[in-house]
Amino acid sequence: MKKLLMVLALASVSFSAMAQDDPTLKYSVATNSFWSNWFIQVGAQWSAWYSAEEHGSGLDTSPFADFRSGPGAAIAIGKWFTPGLGLRTKLQGFWGKSVYSVNGSGESADNDFWILNEHALFNLSNMLCGYNPNRVWNFIPFAGAGIGRSMTHDRYAMDLSAGILNEFKLSRKVFLNLELGWNRCETDIDGQMRVVDPGTRGWDTHDNNLYGEIGLTFNLGRATWDKVPDVDAIRANYEAQIDDLNNLLNNANADIEDLKNQIANHRCPTPEPIKKGIAAPATVFFYCNKTNSGPSYARDLVDVRTVAKYAVENNDVNLLVTGYADSATGNPEHNQWLSDERAKTVVEELVGMGVSRSKITAEGKGGVDILSPFEHNRRATVEVK
Repeated sequence: MKKLLMVLALASVSFSAMAQDDPTLKYSVATNSFWSNWFIQVGAQWSAWYSAEEHGSGLDTSPFADFRSGPGAAIAIGKWFTPGLGLRTKLQGFWGKSVYSVNGSGESADNDFWILNEHALFNLSNMLCGYNPNRVWNFIPFAGAGIGRSMTHDRYAMDLSAGILNEFKLSRKVFLNLELGWNRCETDIDGQMRVVDPGTRGWDTHDNNLYGEIGLTFNLGRATWDKVPDVDAIRANYEAQIDDLNNLLNNANADIEDLKNQIANHRCPTPEPIKKGIAAPATVFFYCNKTNSGPSYARDLVDVRTVAKYAVENNDVNLLVTGYADSATGNPEHNQWLSDERAKTVVEELVGMGVSRSKITAEGKGGVDILSPFEHNRRATVEVK
């Protein structure tokens, strides 16, 4: 048994250098779905049997002694629930021995048996050093319990189990296993029913099986872990976007206030008094892209009505209606259409005021940049010709 413990210590020291990791690759992970991170293990074993009945016989305790050792095989299936915590169900079969003492002499006999255990796995490499998908070596202690059966003697017994599993990465899906374990069973699994001396304590009170195993782990499906989202970075990004939106809103409100001030301070031109048959142009202003409404549309028509009255009272008077659009918005074709329609709108107002359609000429000038600010170019004028 001392040699077995020395082998375990040597394995831990020999491969300790392989646990060095790049700290830039470590990160916290999110829990994956139930169907992720499953694995299957297969292995070949060499086991040594220590029966409770051999207590006091003075037999050689070497795990490699012929009368207590023999081969075995194992298969297991399990799942990692986090990078550091997993469960596996392991079935081990041994072509083993029963070792006992009769009249002070040591004896042994064949004893083929199997043990089925449920193990909790603790990946200390990930738990202590952080998850690293490129780690070469994983150091995984385990502990569990289960049931065993002697095939030779047709007996069942409960057991406790513990050990160390070392995994060495061959590829993303395949690992090489080196495992050392201990199964502590009730005393009847070896077929011997001798009553143990009441003064016996510790190791000698139960049947013990020590084993070493070499095998392979095959990862099924997805075998990696997602990074935990950086909540602080996400929050900072959203806060920056909200700040940008607030700035846009503040700028828009400032533009609205500026437009309100422009409208409040705007004074529409009024027609000059009609003198000697010649009238200053009357102006009707329109909203952007509109042909029938404007900021002072009703008030502008009062000025138009003055020109219309003059034309009705003087039969030799003709009127010229000119429509405009601003060149700062829209394309030339659309602006020409807007200016024509604005002129037609004012013509219909004049006809409604009693002016003969035959006395009116209408034209559109398209988009222009005559007045400032450019919004004032959205208009139609009425002149006496």
